[in-house]
Amino acid sequence: MIANSWMGQLKDHGYRLTGARNAVVETVADTKQALTPLEVFDLARRKYAALGLVTVYRTLEKLEELNLVQRVHQPAGCQAFIAASKGHQHLLLCQSCGQAIYIDGDDLDPLIDKLSRQTGFRIDEHWLQFFGLCMNCQ
Repeated sequence: MIANSWMGQLKDHGYRLTGARNAVVETVADTKQALTPLEVFDLARRKYAALGLVTVYRTLEKLEELNLVQRVHQPAGCQAFIAASKGHQHLLLCQSCGQAIYIDGDDLDPLIDKLSRQTGFRIDEHWLQFFGLCMNCQ
């Protein structure tokens, strides 16, 4: 259902709806894990064998532009993607299995205010991600 909504939004913004793009969208929409572009490629090729890696990168880029996916910065340096949350939330990420859980809690206003005063920056947005091991991987 999420994948259909995403495909509709892509179409509404002038993007072509192809089998390859649909395979990428379904793969990302249907997982609770942060997936690297190569992981998306490997999984989506099971649905659409002729999928190219460039299509994966372009589709992820378009989904991110539409705020449908969120980029996840991982300690190892590679970037992954996960379906974006509703509202402002932060991520807990398992470093073993890749499980990602959004958490509420935006009590960061005092810290942001302090940083703004100390540095003179106007802070417009922030990302907060926690890395560790989920209960199944401990």
